[in-house]
Amino acid sequence: MDFESKIISREISEILWETEKTVGTAESCTGGRIAEAIISVPGASKYFKGGIICYVNEIKENLLGVDPIVLEEKTAVCEEVAVAMVKGACKTLNTDYAISATGIAGPSGGTKEIPVGTIWLACGSPDRVVTMKVEEDHGRDINLAIATNKAMELFLGFLREENVPRPVYEG
Repeated sequence: MDFESKIISREISEILWETEKTVGTAESCTGGRIAEAIISVPGASKYFKGGIICYVNEIKENLLGVDPIVLEEKTAVCEEVAVAMVKGACKTLNTDYAISATGIAGPSGGTKEIPVGTIWLACGSPDRVVTMKVEEDHGRDINLAIATNKAMELFLGFLREENVPRPVYEG
């Protein structure tokens, strides 16, 4: 894991420790790399409950509750599936937050509509999910490294937004 990823993981760790919130992962193409990045920080067992590697649609449907009609009509590589994976992971793993990734890392499997390197990332809570689409093909290993790093950055940004102190108005 690169230095930048370790810094992001540590910042995520600090926020989750302070807020006493939990996180899990639902990973397809990244195959556990996001979970690995989270647990790289000592003490992660306080806030990381686990991850689901859902490489096939059957697991997305059965463990995460992804709608089979969406999978059939839009494929597994779409924003709707990434969002459903977050919500499903929060429910299945009983966590406050989850991070998901679904895409085509390559070198094959792409189509004209969904080329290799297309990866949808999502993170959030059952009530609020943010997404990001990665679209460049740099070869399988780099595609997966980029997706993992972007997912961690997305989650850190989400956590910072969620945990901004709100002004208290007294009237």
